[in-house]
Amino acid sequence: MRAQLSLKRLLATCVFALALSPSAYAEAPVPNHLQAVLDRGVLRVGTTGDYKPFSYKTRDGGQYIGLDLEIAKGLADALGVKLEVVPTSWPSLMADLAADKYDLALSGVSVNLERQKKAFFSVPYQRDGKTPITLCKNQERFQTLAQIDQPQVKAIVNPGGTNEKFARANLKQAQIVMHQDNVTIFDQIVQGKADLMMTDAVETRLQQKLHPELCAVHPDAPFDFSEKAALLPQDVALKAYVDQWLHLDMASGRFEQRMQHWLDYPWQPR
Repeated sequence: MRAQLSLKRLLATCVFALALSPSAYAEAPVPNHLQAVLDRGVLRVGTTGDYKPFSYKTRDGGQYIGLDLEIAKGLADALGVKLEVVPTSWPSLMADLAADKYDLALSGVSVNLERQKKAFFSVPYQRDGKTPITLCKNQERFQTLAQIDQPQVKAIVNPGGTNEKFARANLKQAQIVMHQDNVTIFDQIVQGKADLMMTDAVETRLQQKLHPELCAVHPDAPFDFSEKAALLPQDVALKAYVDQWLHLDMASGRFEQRMQHWLDYPWQPR
């Protein structure tokens, strides 16, 4: 009987203490990155500067240009704030987002489930998939993953992104050659230092224009399916705004005009 009374008193004490401390159940404030951008007056956009036609850092003056920089400028203008471009890299993309170095990333970022665990993506603005690019004379040699995954084949990749992830998931016998600079990586194939690269079909189409020796291998039928979108912090307000802006831009036809402009842009070949 005494044990029951003691238990009742303990429970009553706990209930009374919680009633005096409602903060114990108070939810943490929900972050609002959109309001933070408006208060700051600056939209910080992370970009890699090494992925034509989405993001490229020019050699003369170090200006960032490309489709995704135009999207970033459009978003900043719509918000009525200034645009600040924040350099990042594929290996540090997620860490920089987590460290709040930028409000969103635009750099031809592919949507994948690993990134989705830690971030949000906007609505996708481009469909794509991985496909090879190689010397034109070798096109028939590398039509399938089975043909590519041979011990004598050298597949080159840039570190930290979905190209490396795809190569490591699908190549068990072929040699994977790492190359740090995604701007000069295609020259390695031209020079015979690698046999091919598997990258997004849109990039293979563009790079074959810049390197006449190279040919995209079945870019209309890539090995997998992927989409490109803005990479965002896990903030509903900012995502909703970016989604709506992209929706309106694509529905108006402006996005398609931008995309075609940057596909046809006179990029420096090397």
